[in-house]
Amino acid sequence: MSGPFAIRGATIFDGETWHERSVLLIRDGSVESIVAADAIPSGMRVVEADGGLLAPGFVDVQVNGGGGVMFNDRPDAETIRTICRAHAPFGTTALLPTLITDTPEITAQAIAAGADAARQKIPGFLGLHLEGPHLSTARKGAHDPALIRPMTEADEAALAAARWQVPVLLTTVAPESVSNDRIASLAQSGVIVSLGHSDATYRTAAAAAEAGASMVTHLFNAMSQIGNREPGLVGAALDTGALSCGLIADGIHVDPATIGIALRAKQGSGKIFLVTDAMATIGTDMTSFTLNGRTIRRESGRLTLEDGTLAGADLDMISAVRFMHRTLGVELGEALRMAGLYPADSVGQSGRYGRLAPGARADIVHLSDALDVESVWNGGERVFAAA
Repeated sequence: MSGPFAIRGATIFDGETWHERSVLLIRDGSVESIVAADAIPSGMRVVEADGGLLAPGFVDVQVNGGGGVMFNDRPDAETIRTICRAHAPFGTTALLPTLITDTPEITAQAIAAGADAARQKIPGFLGLHLEGPHLSTARKGAHDPALIRPMTEADEAALAAARWQVPVLLTTVAPESVSNDRIASLAQSGVIVSLGHSDATYRTAAAAAEAGASMVTHLFNAMSQIGNREPGLVGAALDTGALSCGLIADGIHVDPATIGIALRAKQGSGKIFLVTDAMATIGTDMTSFTLNGRTIRRESGRLTLEDGTLAGADLDMISAVRFMHRTLGVELGEALRMAGLYPADSVGQSGRYGRLAPGARADIVHLSDALDVESVWNGGERVFAAA
């Protein structure tokens, strides 16, 4: 690890507030403090930012692939390393490799890969997201219906055991397919339970939240919508204060007007935050790939199965931030919170991620005034610098 250093010459957003004419001090891979520009400790190495802004590195809790690989295709530590490297140039410094519904054998391999990645301390690896297989076939999206199945006692036990092998374990379930007793048991064991790929009623979803579910996976997509007499999972997500909601902000998965309505409607302490739902295409020029033996095509920013069903997103996190700020008119600090502080908080990691505060990890993104990524540091080590 490099010695202590200071980053000077950029406006600093610490995850909550802005700091002008200040410098960011880094020591031993963590943030030491933010001090006045003329208060750099004597002898500390200085990195010149030359304008722009410094913000907490982005946290993405739903990443299926990147760098030409899918986690499902080869669930091992090297795939995790490839995915983390692929997303770093777009400002993401912590992510959850996400396994889309697959066989019990592949799921077991994914958990073992996560444990291996944690032991190796792979830069950018935060934990795992198991999206399925305990979902609703009525809202399957791109998930293979032949692989969707009810949760068994053995599945519950495997998830509870896996929680202690990785820093964060998130699982997406359909509440009509997994009992509230199981949801409560998983939450009590430390597994973060998210509701998604579900045709649940408002009451069913609200009861799952009461049992311990704390999140909703890719709001509006693959779930029951708000109706005049049945609010569905979308209604429960917006109306239930404790639920945080991931959002794919690419203008394809959710209409900008709908996003605006959701932001104004969201109640309580739970926040709407950004996810990419990214696939293998990120950081590559590939035009197609396969998932569970099915071809997914990339065209005009869309990833689709042969029948036109959206299959993940061709999206990186800085693009989502720009979309929220430029298209939706969300204040820049709030857009950055949606990419850092809020997702970190949703998985119980806001003490170390999503903020530039004393003791937090030195996960930093340097953005130009045009919101292009100039440099990225992970744990105080520079992992990307624009040419």
